[in-house]
Amino acid sequence: MRLFTASSVLLLAFLEPLRAGQPLPFSTVFRGESTFYMLVAKAKQENWRSRPLGERMALVGKALLGTPYRSYTLEIDDHIEAPSANLLGVDCWTFFEIALGFSRMLELQPADYTPQDLLAVIELDRYRGGHCNGLYTSRLHFLEDWIYDNERRGLVKNLTVSLGGVPMRGRYLNEMSRYWRSSRYLRNNPSLVPAIRNMEERVASRTVYHIPRDRVASIEPKIRSGDIICITGHGPEGFTEHVGLAYRDGVGVLHFMHASKDEHRVIIDVALHQYLYRYQKFAGIMVVRPLDISPSEESHLAATDNG
Repeated sequence: MRLFTASSVLLLAFLEPLRAGQPLPFSTVFRGESTFYMLVAKAKQENWRSRPLGERMALVGKALLGTPYRSYTLEIDDHIEAPSANLLGVDCWTFFEIALGFSRMLELQPADYTPQDLLAVIELDRYRGGHCNGLYTSRLHFLEDWIYDNERRGLVKNLTVSLGGVPMRGRYLNEMSRYWRSSRYLRNNPSLVPAIRNMEERVASRTVYHIPRDRVASIEPKIRSGDIICITGHGPEGFTEHVGLAYRDGVGVLHFMHASKDEHRVIIDVALHQYLYRYQKFAGIMVVRPLDISPSEESHLAATDNG
């Protein structure tokens, strides 16, 4: 009973600022209401809420199989950054993000889910410190930074080092600042480019680990369905090339479930270690396990709401 009450309060802490101050129309920030309510009905029928977070994520991912691959779905305005979701088309990042957000939403309340609930939980994971301030720079643009910020807040556990990860040396980040005209937000707000450059330098200054692909088969038994799999590249520019979810089938094979640009849709692919050898550019993986909402994050968000 205590957990249900705390979770309900937390959800209200997420929702009130969003409902009171949403600067963009709902039709702009959310697409795919029929898909959302299909997922809600399926979750209720199959009692997804009773399953551990990772299993929930795998179930959401499977329910989204066949969803078209679509790029730039977060580029929704020329100036205003806002939590958004498009269930009609996803890229590799928004696929895992929606699976995680929907699964967290189920944790936070027992019924009566709305698209606004999903947007509120997506804000928690997508933005630095769990808060979107309306600026493009509040979004966590790099997977390495997303992992760092979410782990700092107790929302995920980066398992890479414990699974035998090694440092990725000699890497740098400059793609966003160098090709800023390719971003709708930066093209219309060039004054933000220096802040993006600072962000790139800060992320690149950290030591980032990965598991080389020739070691992945040996550690697959330690990976669970719903773990976030970040696929690394050989560099030197950047750290990651792709992202998706681990999915263990009924006979125990660990597959890679992802929004595939080549297949133009969400699919369950071959075994993870086999997938890594399909493309020469892939060097290895990072393994990140989502965690239930931490008490410290509940306290932080409740204090923010009351303040």
